[in-house]
Amino acid sequence: MDPVTLQVLRHRLASLVEELGHHLYRSAYSTIIRESRDYSCVVLGGDGRVVVAPPMPLHAAIYSLMVRAVREAYGDDLAPGDVFIANHPYETGAAHVPDLTTLAPVFHDGALVGFCGNIAHKADFGGAVPGSVSGQATELYQEGLLLPPVRLVRAGQTVPEVERIVRANVRNPALVMGDVRTQVGVARLGAERLAALFARYGPATLAEAFDAILASTERAVAARLAEWPDGTSEAEAFLDDDGVQLGRPVRLHVVVSVRSGRVRFDFRGSADQTTGPLNLRPSLVEGTCHYAILAMTDPGLPYNDGIRPLVDVVLRPGSVLAARPPAPVSSYMMTVHKLTDLVLEGLAPFCPERATAHGGGSGGSITIGWGDAVRTGRSYVQYEIFGSAYGASNGQDGESGVSVHLANLQCTPIEIVESEFPARVTRFELIPDSGGAGRWRGGLGFRRDYEVLQPGRLIRRADRVAVAPSGLAGGGPGRTSRFVLRPDTADEQALPASASVQLAAGDTFRIETAGGGGYGDPAERDPALVDEDRREGRVAPA
Repeated sequence: MDPVTLQVLRHRLASLVEELGHHLYRSAYSTIIRESRDYSCVVLGGDGRVVVAPPMPLHAAIYSLMVRAVREAYGDDLAPGDVFIANHPYETGAAHVPDLTTLAPVFHDGALVGFCGNIAHKADFGGAVPGSVSGQATELYQEGLLLPPVRLVRAGQTVPEVERIVRANVRNPALVMGDVRTQVGVARLGAERLAALFARYGPATLAEAFDAILASTERAVAARLAEWPDGTSEAEAFLDDDGVQLGRPVRLHVVVSVRSGRVRFDFRGSADQTTGPLNLRPSLVEGTCHYAILAMTDPGLPYNDGIRPLVDVVLRPGSVLAARPPAPVSSYMMTVHKLTDLVLEGLAPFCPERATAHGGGSGGSITIGWGDAVRTGRSYVQYEIFGSAYGASNGQDGESGVSVHLANLQCTPIEIVESEFPARVTRFELIPDSGGAGRWRGGLGFRRDYEVLQPGRLIRRADRVAVAPSGLAGGGPGRTSRFVLRPDTADEQALPASASVQLAAGDTFRIETAGGGGYGDPAERDPALVDEDRREGRVAPA
């Protein structure tokens, strides 16, 4: 098609996704959305292909499965003004139960031409524990209210029965429904904006633009993959344990094959599905592989389903990466981050100039169920997500104290924590010497200390307490993570990476995230960079 029109439409669609994301985080009720930014928005074609992917790559591969699930459940019974919601990991490919997907169909002259959707994490969606994400869950039903694709809005009118079911199953109905209605409003806004584009340019032009956008990504990625040598590479990595069977590492394994500009990832050597909630759905494995391909070719390429024809993912049903129901999945993020490190390591021989050591992972999360809060008089949940550090790469040090790889999330500011919850953050700092040594140094993890002002139940989910982030090409490992109750006191207690404890008023706890692995021989590091690290406190003088 006309290249000028194509570029205009490409940027109109990209700006629409950006606009929808802005409305979502500015309108949300919970800190997990408006502070941590745990959400995404997307534009899809009528066939469910992702045309403009969200800034959170983790979610990109889920949306097409959601479209498929809605069409299987409702067939052609879709109409303008409809909005569908779902969160069932085994029916829609959702990451875990708190991630609610919202999908609005788009019509032009009565014909279905596209979808606008979003995914946003809920601070609580029912289940056995506050926040719905127990690190010790042993089946999916403990993790919250399960929704297959269901119509929440019919032709612009909310279906009250569905709302009542959701409200009856969550710990803070006002907060949760505030977020759900925000998602619905953003999905409907996106549908209106996209319908206006179809009305202006016509369905034939938009359909051609969708195809051209996807094809351009496929061509660009294929051209870069064609520069890679054919061959096979193998890598393995281990998670500490599954949170239930403690001390039993969980193996992830991949064989990467490159042939004639196509990449095949074979994960069949990975461990069986776990008793605890580390299991993944295939959608997340695909998203991880697509992300890694872009990272190792050209991160500036637009991400959409145009990459899908170039990548084959082979999984073993019943494994930790393709679990069968009702295996729990709430701690999926720990597995996804370890999987990302594994895939990048497997790709390193094909593109050594972009090779990257293992990072500090997700940094985990904390959830505190406060019960009857003295400030508000209602039950509520504090939910925070943490970053960690990037591993060093071939040519640069790892970044410190950031969300890594697929997540693109933010740490909740201290001021927000202390103004909304009965807790104080008494320390927040980078940890010297936590980055792995190397010609290029791994990024530093961070330390964050809390004091609680009233009793509450603390739930921590994390990884890399036992297995340190690996260095690459002779680089040293990053420092492991830690979870400590009552730190720097006579009663200090180091806890497992994933644990649940009851806190009393005045109790303290500490979160220490892992550092990134180093890259290359430490003896080859530029002495000027070593001096700078000492001056800046990144390494101790010794």
